[in-house]
Amino acid sequence: MDLGLANKVVLITGGDKGIGGGITRVVAKEGAVPVIVARDVNAIQKIQEELKAAGFRSHAVTAELSRPEECERAVRETLALAGRLDALVNNAGVNDGVGLEAGTPEQFVVSLRKNLLHYYCMAHYALPALKAARGSIVNIGSKVAITGQGNTSGYAASKGGIMGLTREWAVELLPYGIRVNAVLPAEVMTPLYERWISTFPDPKAKLASIVSKIPLGKRMTTSEEIAAMVAFLISSQSGHTTGQHLIVDGGYVHLDRALS
Repeated sequence: MDLGLANKVVLITGGDKGIGGGITRVVAKEGAVPVIVARDVNAIQKIQEELKAAGFRSHAVTAELSRPEECERAVRETLALAGRLDALVNNAGVNDGVGLEAGTPEQFVVSLRKNLLHYYCMAHYALPALKAARGSIVNIGSKVAITGQGNTSGYAASKGGIMGLTREWAVELLPYGIRVNAVLPAEVMTPLYERWISTFPDPKAKLASIVSKIPLGKRMTTSEEIAAMVAFLISSQSGHTTGQHLIVDGGYVHLDRALS
């Protein structure tokens, strides 16, 4: 299937590693031009060198997305580098462990800035370019918004907000032909996930327990599988899909209890 992404410009926040890195690689392979927006200069350089060696084009903007003015600059620099914007993938975030008991109101607000505010800011500042291109938005959420996790109120609230904004923007942007969808991963081995699993007394046992609850294949989802769904959603092949929450998780969220 030709997704028709050749020469399309795709801005990916947190596109340097983890799920974002997977999205960057997949859209580049489809012929699109990824614009990596992140704050880790070394990680950005590494993935750009990888893409260049494979013959793919890319651009990069270093930004601290918790600041609205940095979001505005990131969009402005993207347009200066690439000349247009066809798709926005809001992905950057961190499961920072700001809980109800083990947290403070101040930390909760900081968590929202890290995980939710920039989704709005990036979409807000990108909107004129997306309208011109009749583009699309994909928001990366999390199963935590559906299942909860414990001790991560800020992250869970942000991911729930992302689900709400996806539907809200899908309605608001209908007149412009801009489609908005969300992809909700569950268990994906990223650097942040690896760091989280290492906090348990027996990381291997904890990981085995999680994997045993994933019905399809008893394995974790790969970043590339999340990326493939994102690539489809920003393509013309999904031209009648908007306002959807798509869970890519091997049946972890909805099937495990049914099968137990």
